[in-house]
Amino acid sequence: MQLPPAVMVHGLAQARAALAPGLPVTLLSAPGAALYAGAGWWRALVAAACDGAEPPPDILDCADAPGRALEALRHGQQILVLRAPSVFADIAARAAALGARLLPEAPESLDLAARGAERHLRAWLSGDGGSRLG
Repeated sequence: MQLPPAVMVHGLAQARAALAPGLPVTLLSAPGAALYAGAGWWRALVAAACDGAEPPPDILDCADAPGRALEALRHGQQILVLRAPSVFADIAARAAALGARLLPEAPESLDLAARGAERHLRAWLSGDGGSRLG
């Protein structure tokens, strides 16, 4: 499954900036965002950024916390990152049963918190920065 280029966002303003060019994009949370902000926050952020429009693909990073990954699945999260090799297969099977995907690492992305990143956003989204899901 091919995903549009990923853009890491850390809040609502950055999520809206990632969507502003009107190009295909995958919104990616910061590393471990599920641990400190939670799945509910991420789902609300994506919904608010889209303002009623069809949301783009989005990925919530759950670091090495399988409990947070399960919580995100209960919130309807469709694509998650989980760096927990000992339980990855189990959580991946649970995700698949719900029609969701679990990734062992985040895709390459443009981090909008990086200095000058917004200047490169359109080029990143227009280029061949798409991410593959196995």
